[in-house]
Amino acid sequence: MKFQVLSIVPHSPHPLTGGLPSAADRLEQVVALGEAAERLGFDAYAIGERHAGPFLSSAPTVLLAALAARTSRIRLLTGVTVVAILDPVRVAEDYATLDQLSRGRLELVVGKGAEAGHFDLFGLDEERQWELQKEKYELLRRLWTEEDVDWDGDSRPPLRGVTTIPRPYAGPPRIWHGSATSLHSPELAARHGDPLFTANAIQPLGAYARLIAHYRERFEAYGHDPAHARVAAGSGGLLIADTPEQAVRRYKELYEAKVAQSFRPHLEGRAGYNTPFRTIEEAVAGGPQLIGSPEQIAEKILGFHAHYGHDLQSVTVDGFGQSTAEQTETLERFAEEIAPVLRKEAPSTLWEV
Repeated sequence: MKFQVLSIVPHSPHPLTGGLPSAADRLEQVVALGEAAERLGFDAYAIGERHAGPFLSSAPTVLLAALAARTSRIRLLTGVTVVAILDPVRVAEDYATLDQLSRGRLELVVGKGAEAGHFDLFGLDEERQWELQKEKYELLRRLWTEEDVDWDGDSRPPLRGVTTIPRPYAGPPRIWHGSATSLHSPELAARHGDPLFTANAIQPLGAYARLIAHYRERFEAYGHDPAHARVAAGSGGLLIADTPEQAVRRYKELYEAKVAQSFRPHLEGRAGYNTPFRTIEEAVAGGPQLIGSPEQIAEKILGFHAHYGHDLQSVTVDGFGQSTAEQTETLERFAEEIAPVLRKEAPSTLWEV
């Protein structure tokens, strides 16, 4: 198994103290954590993209460029690139530039996004989200694999003889499809033989297992070798303590205050927006959150693996408002006490062939 650190750069008051770092300090924290992730042996670092809500990830290319300049090995991913609201020409240009700067370390994870407000912000009809996602992704794919592209569609003006510059560093970067609630993304990924990145962040395991099962079934139905059906999985936050009991005592107030702070009543009933795991005991027992002792967390991830068969596990440590030192300590413990167990029990050839 390989490991990634993901930040969607939340910027809310601390759920217990009310403290709020400046935007500059928060962004520097994200970059510093990327440097720490590389030093600790993580395989990838990802930045999300949000244009609505309390997040500072509206310009992921800028943050990833800063990370490219301050790292040398770690792969740089997105989580997700909201291609449904963007111009594929600009996406092709911006991320190919980043791929050049990082000398081929870039991979995209595309999706329609997890914020309900960004379609209105960009003057788009949310009812067309999946139509926009499919058409814009397929144009992006062509722009990275072809030159002198002629294209007609409904999401932007036609193109005639277009070759985007710069070209990617060493051929088209891998594009994953982010999947959280709908069969649309698994279907699109399977059609094109692309890998799938399941959110695994809020809902029960069965909801994500259903999407992955559909992806694998359709991947083979489209004529692709099932051995090439790569899957990655996220998580709903990482909090580590010496024992399960200590984890509950140490993080119960913090976790439950954050759940209350993040609750969006206007989206109640819509899958993927509000966690059903309101107490820490519920989260530990059945949620995608990784909270507990190192042994407990490793066992939980292996439980995910039994259902998902995933190659890449993503973790998030900056969702609870903890300090840079606390976040770095959490990554250190994961790298030293959890990752070796998982690499041995669930080996993967991702990024090795």
